[in-house]
Amino acid sequence: MPKLKSHSGAKKRFNLTKTGKVKRAHAFKSHILTKKTTKRTRNLRKNGYADVTVEDIVKKMIPYK
Repeated sequence: MPKLKSHSGAKKRFNLTKTGKVKRAHAFKSHILTKKTTKRTRNLRKNGYADVTVEDIVKKMIPYK
């Protein structure tokens, strides 16, 4: 069986936890932050988890993580 290629975009954006959940960061945190409230940007720092419906797809994209 040949090696599988990881999806370049997915390996930058997702990580797996020990229990097998897919960890992700929030969007809308990179620029145009002046109009966003400090409370909103602070909450965007927190990690989130990918939806259960998308977990299998993401796990196939990052087979060696």
